[in-house]
This record gives sequence, C-alpha cells and structure tokens, in this order.
Amino acid sequence: MAEKKENENKEEKTDTPRRKRGAANSAWEWAKSIAVAFVVWIFLRSLLIEAFRIPSGSMENTLLVGDFLFVNKALYGAELPIIGARFPAIREPVTGDIVVFDSVEEENVNVVKRIVGSPADTIDMRDNVLYRNGVRVDEPWVIITSAGSDTANARMRSWQVRYLAGVDPRTYRPTQRNWGPIVVPRDSFFVMGDNRDNSYDSRYWGFLARDRIKGRPLFVYYSFDKTGVLPLPAITGIRWGRLFSSPQ
Repeated sequence: MAEKKENENKEEKTDTPRRKRGAANSAWEWAKSIAVAFVVWIFLRSLLIEAFRIPSGSMENTLLVGDFLFVNKALYGAELPIIGARFPAIREPVTGDIVVFDSVEEENVNVVKRIVGSPADTIDMRDNVLYRNGVRVDEPWVIITSAGSDTANARMRSWQVRYLAGVDPRTYRPTQRNWGPIVVPRDSFFVMGDNRDNSYDSRYWGFLARDRIKGRPLFVYYSFDKTGVLPLPAITGIRWGRLFSSPQ
C-alpha cells in the first residue's frame, strides 16, 4: 500500500509540469490565433474594405441617415498605414462616382459625396441646375428641398474667384444655386451632395484633392430609421429593403 501511494505521488508530480506545459501551449495557440485574426482584420480594414456610417442627410435619397456601408478601398489605391504610400489604383475616380474621403476641414472625419467635376472640367450652376463644359447634366438622383432665398455667399467667392472662366471677378457674386463657371484644377475634384440644399460641399470649402479620396461604397450592410416611433429602433426600425443595396 505504501509503495502504491509512493507511485501515485510520483505520477502526480510528473503530471503537474505536463499539465502546466499543456496549459501554456494552449494559451500560446490562443494568442497566436488572436494575433493572426488581428493582423487579418488590420489588412482588410487598411487595404480592402472599411465600414462607414452615414451621419447626415446630405446624400439623400441615395444614402440615408442610419445607413451603414462597406467601402471599397482597393478601387482607388489603398493607403498603407503609417508610411502613407498607396497601392496602384484599379481605376481613377470619375465624374458620377460616390466617394468616401478624408474631411478637408476636420481631422479623422470621413465624408461621403458625389463627384460632379473632374480635372479640366468647367462647371457651373444656374438656378440649381448643374452644367459641365457648357452642357446641362442629367442628375436623376438629386433632390431639391428648399425654395427659399438664395443670397450671395462671401465664403464661396473667396476661393472661387481664382478659378473663374470668362467671368469678371469684380462682379462675381456666387450663391448656393448660382455660381461659376469655374475650372477644376489638376489632381482635384468637385464634389456635391445629392441633397443639394442640405449639403456642405465643394461649393463652400473648395476642391477635393485626389489623395484624400479613400474609396467607393460597396453596399449597405445595415440600415435603420432612428426616428421610428416603436421601441428599440435599431431592431424595429430596420430598413430591410436597403440591406445589401449598392448606392449608384
């Protein structure tokens, strides 16, 4: 009996380091799995896709407040973190594209608008109608929400006078619905919201530099109407018809 107990004690002492090694190996495997998952997530977020939430109504009715999007970052050339270099673009942004970009005025803020003018384009607006290179632009996605006064805007004038085409700067008085014609410079774009009377866009802060453009929306993966009257709007207010739709 004493010999049996002695053997059991020896086995227990032998098993203790073994169990510790097993627990350490298991923890290490978990740590490696988490590290790999984190690296994959960083890769996907930095180079391929990124989630984005629509915070305002400037792109209604194309994009609604409460829409959550996946953004294709590879299309225009994803930017490498830290070093800032870009991968080659699959294609360049073109007029009509909806783009997500770094805010011109606020750091670490993403904005979404539609490109209405590309480099070398001459664009102007007459009574809320956009013209590009002298031709009226068909914009079926645009909505007009206000018919109020349209007064001269000093902020618009302060930057637009440098890019005027065939207009005397001394008499130039741009308004929200009447401005230009102005010429879009190289490596820049003119962007506007589809909700023309409720959009803070290039009309006010100027051209969008090419290197600020991050990507193009892929599809809406979730959408809800937070103004709904039912409780728990994040669930009861889901806009089922918008899920997996692709904004154009």
